[in-house]
Amino acid sequence: MGLIDLAHRWLGGLIGLLLAVLALSGTILAYKDTWVMLPHAGDAQVQDTAALAAAAEAIMAAPERPRSIVFASKTFGLNQLSYPQAGAGAYTTQQGELITRWTSKWERPEVWLFDLHHHLFTGDTGEIVAGVAGLCGLGFVVTGAILWWRMRRAYEFRLWPRKFERFAILRHHRDLGVVMAPILALSLITGTIMVFRPVADAILGPGTSAQVTAALKPPPPRKAKLADHPDWRGMIETARRLYPTAEVRILSLPRGETGLISLRMRQPEEWLPNGRTTLYFAADTGELVRAGDALAMPRQVQAYNALYPLHSGKVGGLAYRLVITLSGLTLMTLGSLTVWTFWFRRKPRRRRRDPLPAT
Repeated sequence: MGLIDLAHRWLGGLIGLLLAVLALSGTILAYKDTWVMLPHAGDAQVQDTAALAAAAEAIMAAPERPRSIVFASKTFGLNQLSYPQAGAGAYTTQQGELITRWTSKWERPEVWLFDLHHHLFTGDTGEIVAGVAGLCGLGFVVTGAILWWRMRRAYEFRLWPRKFERFAILRHHRDLGVVMAPILALSLITGTIMVFRPVADAILGPGTSAQVTAALKPPPPRKAKLADHPDWRGMIETARRLYPTAEVRILSLPRGETGLISLRMRQPEEWLPNGRTTLYFAADTGELVRAGDALAMPRQVQAYNALYPLHSGKVGGLAYRLVITLSGLTLMTLGSLTVWTFWFRRKPRRRRRDPLPAT
């Protein structure tokens, strides 16, 4: 028990602040569609096939063609574009009219917050560090519950420490952590699996990682260059003909030497905000190469696709988003106060005894 307590305290003191930063940034991002206030951001979503095709044609006909278009959603009425330059992007109306553009992620708070939460501003390395922090967080949940058990008779639930003193903070940490353990575990597990896919084998069953990799693998690369004027309208019409009830979500140009244009759609039964139903078209001819139905994927893959909406509060409406908010605020509080008590606590002052009276 002493070893568990030692590991819990030292790891918490070392990475508690990192977990707090991840928790706070994730909580803020859960409400991104609400606080990004731009003209037409509150417009109703347009999913008419002809309107989508016209918008895609207008956007892709610009002098500088974007790398991808994320079409407006039910909660955010603007299209978001990304460009080959790192961090560059733009917002347009659903008719393709430019609203604002940026050349660096630092020009848009939602963009750099996303990069902070997912990559810690350091790309793949930061993503791995965040994943390791998530694994440590899961360890804190388990070891914290074990350590709480021996002190369970002194349990007292409080949202905030009774006093800003070390003993009161530690007691608050112990009792609040055990109450919030289930939702903390959900947030940490879903986030960790998205970084370290093999962890899914332990949670969703053996072979999940291999099935996900196979299901999400694009078709073999084609020796095809992007046409000067691809048939964007024809691609969207083909997608709608195959999946008439699905939302058109993301249109992406070929990456590297794939020679494939991808179009992601979201069917009503999918939880993933941008869906995982993906169509691939030849970059030179616009011919449909493959259509992957997300609802026909193996059950383990469909469960994997549900991790992101569970992690980010993109399913279940406002009630579940509040649960995720509570999880984020709890982790932020526990992590930051842990670091404070570990590194900056002050030793209690000894009470000075009054001198004995002279006799």
